[in-house]
Formats: sequence, structure tokens, C-alpha cells
Amino acid sequence: MNNYSNATLEMLPNKVAFQRRIVLTLSSAQLLSGIGNGAGLAIGSLMAVELTGSNAFAGAATFAISVAGALSALPLAGSAVRRGRRIALSTGILLAALGAVLMMFAPVAQSFALLLLGAGLLGVGNAANLQARFAATDLADEATRGRDLGLVVWAITIGAVAGPNLIGPGAKLGELFGLPAMSGPFIFSLIGMLLAVLVLNIGLRPDPIAVSQRFAVLAGDASGTTTPARPAGSPRPRGSLLTGLQAVRESPGASLGIATIAVSHLVMVGIMSMTPVHLKDMAATPGHAMHADSGDILVIVGFVISLHIAGMYAFSPFIGALADKFGKISMMLTGQVVLAIAVLVAGLGADSRTAVTIGLVLLGIGWSMGTIAGSAYLAGRVVREKRVQVQGVSDTLMGSAGAIGAAGAGPLLAALGYAGLGYAALVLVGAIAIACLRTLLKERRAA
Repeated sequence: MNNYSNATLEMLPNKVAFQRRIVLTLSSAQLLSGIGNGAGLAIGSLMAVELTGSNAFAGAATFAISVAGALSALPLAGSAVRRGRRIALSTGILLAALGAVLMMFAPVAQSFALLLLGAGLLGVGNAANLQARFAATDLADEATRGRDLGLVVWAITIGAVAGPNLIGPGAKLGELFGLPAMSGPFIFSLIGMLLAVLVLNIGLRPDPIAVSQRFAVLAGDASGTTTPARPAGSPRPRGSLLTGLQAVRESPGASLGIATIAVSHLVMVGIMSMTPVHLKDMAATPGHAMHADSGDILVIVGFVISLHIAGMYAFSPFIGALADKFGKISMMLTGQVVLAIAVLVAGLGADSRTAVTIGLVLLGIGWSMGTIAGSAYLAGRVVREKRVQVQGVSDTLMGSAGAIGAAGAGPLLAALGYAGLGYAALVLVGAIAIACLRTLLKERRAA
């Protein structure tokens, strides 16, 4: 057992009440930090095009967010193992706050490199937000794991939806400080992230990992078994990729959960990151029904992306509860079906803002089903001692998949168009759907 604070661990809180407080704390922090993520997703692609003058770089900011998120997931997991969730999550969000500052000044300096660096630091914050959903499961029972995870994911809805819709007010606020229109919204991002860190440092005391370990020791004592403590002077466990992958191999079904999460994220990021560019191209086409000036298109993009993000998070508690009731694999399969419908709707109606918007909302809902059910399924397939390392591997692969989606979406958009991009995603969605269906049928036959 890790020695986070022996004095604290000797005074254990009521488990049910403490879990409620942890979920509330994580949810509040997600709400506040979500403002930064929403603004980064909505503005990043447009800022990249403006700074480079080419649509080929439209996915660059999203790519930087995804790569940094992937690279930081394991270090943050290692930090959580060694020092607890509070330190790991606070560190990630503080770095994201610095990223918001850099993105704020990227248009001022006309620096594409500054944009990428700022987006990368936002990605570290994104990795922290992903870890927060797993933090909700540290003390959760199997019967409520999906619900608790879903509640934390849901909490980001308000902030993430507000982020894109703060583009207009943020632009006006930025003007008061002499900043470009695209810089202003990141003022709100910075404030939200700093408040999130404050909430985490108040609410995550004692740390949920430390408390869960102590409860595990007591459960072992009550059942006549023992949970060995970490020998004094021995090295503390780290968030190692090899250690995590070994734990995945030792955990039946874990690979399916990770694959579902990764593919759901790849498809969502790839299509979502190209949608602002597609909408801007539609608005720039003379005679098109969506023809608008640059100010109008920023509002339109913010509105569409906010609805997409609402689809990602708004139904999370409901999805988590359904996963608990009907089974995680059933919900993982349903998520792939919804993703397939989403890309078909957006692809077939690529010239219609309404169809694209509906497709983006469904894309968010499918992503939510795949990631929430996949995460809850993964948490239940791995032993407690190795759970955080495996969660780090999952977030690393999820971030890597997002980076691949962001990097590949630009060339695919140029070569195949918006509709073709969606149809290409169907191949991956279909593969995961088949794997989920086979596992579901196998488990039902075994039962």
C-alpha cells in the first residue's frame, strides 16, 4: 500500500458519503475545466488555418492536443499511483491553463508554433480530464460504476458547451484588452481551469486512491486474507507502458474495452475536427445557402460544435446507468451503431448545415456510449493493484487514436471530401461492432 498519509488513512470516512463527495468534486472540476476544452476544439482548427493560410493544417491544433494527451496519460497515471489523484489532476489542469495563455497570444504573435505548443498543453489538461472519469471508479461498486463514471463525464457538458458559445462574448472581451477576436475566449478558459484546480485541492482530501487502498486492506482483514503493503524503501509503482500492457494481457476482455474507446475517439476526433473547416468552406461558397461573413461563421461553428459536445456529455449519466443495467458490452455495441448512423447522416447530407449538425450530435452520443461503457467495462476487468496503470495505457492509446484521426482527417478531407471522410470511418466502426457482437454472443452462450 502506498504511504500517502498514514494519519489520514487511519481515519477513514464513510465510504458511500465519501464517494458522493468525490463524484461531486470531480464533476465540479470537469464543469470548470471543460470551458477550455470547448474553446480549444472550436477555435483551434480555424486559428491554424488563419495562421498558415492552408486548410491542410486545419487538424494541426487537434493533432497537438491529441498527441500531448497521449504522451502525458501515462506520466499522469504514474503520478496518481505515487502521489494520488489530487496532485495528478491538478498538475495536468495547471499545465492546460498555461496552454490557454499561449493560445491566447498565438494570433497576437502570428505564431503557428505558439499555437501548437499551447494546444499541446491543453492536451495535457484533456488527459487529466480523462483520468478524472476513472477517479470516479476508485471507490465505486460494480453496480454503480457506470453511473458514477457517467456523472463525472456529464459534468463537463456545461463547460464544454459554454466554451464554443463564449466565442462571441470572448471576442468582445478580448477587444477590451486589445486582443484578436480568436484570443478572447481563452480568457474564460484560463479562469475556468484555475477554479477547477482550486476545487480539486479542496475536495480530494483525503485522496480517493489512498482511501480505496485502505478499504481494500480492511476488506481483506475481514475476509481472513491480507493485502500486502509496499515494503519500506522499495520503489513506488510507476505508470509504465510495458507494465500497463502486461496488465492488459493478463486481464481477459481489457483489450476489447480499450479498442472500443480508441476507435470511438479516433472517429469522433477525425470528423469533428474537420467540421469547422467544412462549414467555413460552405459559407465561403458564393450562392450557397450558408454563405456568410467571417463573424457569422464563427458563431455558426461555435453553435454546431457546442451541440456536438452536448451530445458527447449531456446523456452520460443515462448511458452509464443503462450500461450498468443491460451490460457494458451491449452499450459498447450500441455506440458503434450510433456512430455509423452519425457518419452516414453527415455524409449523405454534407451540403446541409442541418444534416451536418444532426450528424455531429449523433457522433457525440455514439462517442459517449463507446467511451463510457468501454471505460466502465475496462475498470471491471482489471485487478485493483494494476487498474491505474491500465487506465493510463487506455488513455495513451485513446490520445494516440485521436492524434491519428486529427492528422489523417485533413488529407482525407482534401482527397475524398467531407462525405468520403465519414465513409472511411465506417470501416473502423464496423470492425469494433463485429468484435463486440462476437464477445456478447460468446458471453450469452456461456451463461
